Amino acid sequence: MVKIRLKRVGAKKAPFYHVVVADSRVARNGKIIEKIGTYNPMVDPAEINLDLDKVNTWIKNGAKPTDTVKFLIEKSSK
Repeated sequence: MVKIRLKRVGAKKAPFYHVVVADSRVARNGKIIEKIGTYNPMVDPAEINLDLDKVNTWIKNGAKPTDTVKFLIEKSSK
């Protein structure tokens, strides 16, 4: 199953995430299919950059977003 999820790329105690499309069986920081955005929780307010066209395309093709990514999609589409 294909999932839209977060991939952590930040340093220790300074998280930064890429929003990626990946197979659910692959490790969190493993091989990805496509990078579709970024999320930086360390700034106030948190910075969310998503390519909503790609997100919608992947969801239409059957990709399931995780709960956290679902929240980020809702927040960035407002």
